[in-house]
Amino acid sequence: MKGKKQTATPQQEGKEKKQRTKMSASNRKKIFVICTMVVLLVVAAYLNVLLSQRNQAKNTQLQSDSNVTTATVFSAMKTDRDTVRAQTYSYLDSIINSEASSAEAKSAAEEKKLSLLEFSSEEVVLENLIKARGFADVCVTMSTTNVNVLVQDSDLTATEVAQILYIVTEETGVEATSVVIVPKS
Repeated sequence: MKGKKQTATPQQEGKEKKQRTKMSASNRKKIFVICTMVVLLVVAAYLNVLLSQRNQAKNTQLQSDSNVTTATVFSAMKTDRDTVRAQTYSYLDSIINSEASSAEAKSAAEEKKLSLLEFSSEEVVLENLIKARGFADVCVTMSTTNVNVLVQDSDLTATEVAQILYIVTEETGVEATSVVIVPKS
């Protein structure tokens, strides 16, 4: 019986065909599931990239808005300071130029005006010296009792505070206890 090929009965052939059909259906299901998973994986990766770009754009916009707001705060403070000074100068000028004012009142108004002019020039010098140390923006206000320094930096180190304090005390002669340094983020 060598060399003779065994022939399968029609029943056996039908069973084998059914098994192949079952395996083919099973394989098709597996392939379909794998393809679906690959498509879902690609969609998830695409959405992840899209959301990441959108979040990055929002963060950039928020940082830009924050910088604009901070710059606006410093500009507004300087403008307010200058407006109040201009009003004070106008008031002092009206006292100085008034014929009804006494000599003492005129003298006091002139002294006050000179004092404010000195404060104004010292504020500008201090702001420029502090900016020269690498701070983005600074607003300095001076009075007869203290010096206030608003610095655009949320995390001032002890060294930076010491540098600012040194600049203020050396330029103005004001005691260190009369200097207020405020970080602004």
